[in-house]
Amino acid sequence: MSLIVVALGGNALGNNPSEQKVIVKNTAQMLVDIISVGNELVVVHGNGPQVGMINNSFEIAHQSDSKSPVMPFPECGAMSQAYIGYHLQNAIGNELQKRKINKKVVTVITQVMVDKHDSAFSNPTKPIGSFYNEQEAKQLAIKYGFTVKSDANRGWRRVIASPKPKAIVEKDIIKDLIKQGHIVITAGGGGIPVIETKDGFSGIDGVIDKDFASALLANEVNAQKLIILTAVDNVCVNFGKPNEKKLNSLSLHDAQTYIDEQQFALGSMLPKVQAAMAFVKAKPNNVAIIANLNQAKKALLQQVGTVITNK
Repeated sequence: MSLIVVALGGNALGNNPSEQKVIVKNTAQMLVDIISVGNELVVVHGNGPQVGMINNSFEIAHQSDSKSPVMPFPECGAMSQAYIGYHLQNAIGNELQKRKINKKVVTVITQVMVDKHDSAFSNPTKPIGSFYNEQEAKQLAIKYGFTVKSDANRGWRRVIASPKPKAIVEKDIIKDLIKQGHIVITAGGGGIPVIETKDGFSGIDGVIDKDFASALLANEVNAQKLIILTAVDNVCVNFGKPNEKKLNSLSLHDAQTYIDEQQFALGSMLPKVQAAMAFVKAKPNNVAIIANLNQAKKALLQQVGTVITNK
């Protein structure tokens, strides 16, 4: 039996609540396939489309009625964790019941500690929320202390930092739940970024990459495998070119060589490979797999996808 952390992309969950409820039923079947062969499971999910939708909704409401608040971003992240967690929890629970597997599933609203001096805070780059013209954006920046930037000539948007995760605040609770045999959905959207202050932890505007958070979590709970599920079958080099090559296996050395060659897209495959490497480096026998969401069970049993090891 292995303890496995599975990372699901937020884009793989749909763009609205009704679409997501349908999609997670299929996702739940694949996750329960992994459980059905004797593994313990922890699930991490992205939240890019969902947290953007929540943030936009509050912005639109505020524009229509000034009494409606502009919601702080950590709270938007918490809302996305809760509603995505609910859908996954419900779908996985129903699938377990259908197969008569005696396990419970629970969602943990998760805070993830970051360094307030992380360089990402001095150069926020992650666009969120609505598009504005330059004048509107700068007025919002003055009013709320936002950082705003032009987004690919499509308009101006608020941008926030993407700091690296340092520690999972609820780690001990998560470990206790795993010991009791429960399936845990945690660190949704990479977790709610918090910093240490004299009064304790305090939320801060930011988006933590869910793959980096997954790797950190997997190491903190002593998982043996990290499976990062995405929209492609394998990690590739020369992606989209005539000489594109799928990689079925990848050593740490070769992975770093490809990174140095800038083979992996900055906002796409690169963080997945880097997160997998961070997990594999932590312990000699750790294995990371990057695979297609629809190949989740095969990725585990037959090591379909790209397998990253210390070898």
